[in-house]
Amino acid sequence: MTALVIAEHDNAHIKGATLNTVTAAVACGAEVHVLVAGSGATAAAAAAAQIAGVTKVLHADGATLADGLAENLAAQVVAIVTSAGNYSHILFPATASGKNTAPRVAALLDVAQVSDITKVISADTFERPIYAGNAIATVQSQDAKKVITVRTTGFDAAAATGGSAAIETIAAAADSGKSSFVGREVTKSDRPELTAAKIIVSGGRALGSNEKFMEVLTPLADKLGAALGASRAAVDAGYAPNDWQVGQTGKIVAPQLYVACGISGAIQHLAGMKDSKVIVAINKDPEAPIFSVADYGLEADLFTAVPELVNSL
Repeated sequence: MTALVIAEHDNAHIKGATLNTVTAAVACGAEVHVLVAGSGATAAAAAAAQIAGVTKVLHADGATLADGLAENLAAQVVAIVTSAGNYSHILFPATASGKNTAPRVAALLDVAQVSDITKVISADTFERPIYAGNAIATVQSQDAKKVITVRTTGFDAAAATGGSAAIETIAAAADSGKSSFVGREVTKSDRPELTAAKIIVSGGRALGSNEKFMEVLTPLADKLGAALGASRAAVDAGYAPNDWQVGQTGKIVAPQLYVACGISGAIQHLAGMKDSKVIVAINKDPEAPIFSVADYGLEADLFTAVPELVNSL
């Protein structure tokens, strides 16, 4: 068996989600190859070759792959899988890009997709959360080629160095003609990326306004070197931008430390952060569901407690 991991990268660096996906591929008991598809992505391919557990890197380089369009990437993956014929598993990180491309690959290969796995039981059997993580489904796939998306918080990251995989250059697939790249607006921040941050300070609707959200939580995040997150209620109310949302309909995170300030703990929010290593909850409602998953809970007014915490730090 051979598994093909579809790398996420910026043409220069491999993104962290790829490392977790490699771990899942290794758990399938397969030899692991990594596809780096991009334009001018030689550095990313070299970085992929150093990932522990990877035996080969396929480097497809061409203008059609420059912007990560899902249609072109899917065509590239299908071309490799159908020509090689020996890939039993095709794995994507369950990120925006992976979720955009994997269904297209599954449809073109006429197989069922296994989504958002958190555990590999055997080469054909996997676990995945359902009902906002309140139940775990065991799924067995009998397809000869298994298209899988991996919830990265369910797997440890493979070591980024220590490997010495061979790099094979392959031809880039032709433009599908189904989409075109128009532009990209990138949010720049000095803070860590939310899904890769080791510490996250997150706020809820109790903060009351965008001004209070920033005034109260920013000093704490600065002290801890943390990323800022938010509940869906806070985002919907306009207190925080959409890309800060943590939860089932936002980003799934599992930092070393998650500090929830004024977050009640709705099911959809807990689904996005309950795998955090240490959870600290600050809430004045003693019945708030967030306390049921918190390692440390402080029943207090966040407008008093958070500034006191900042001063103590």
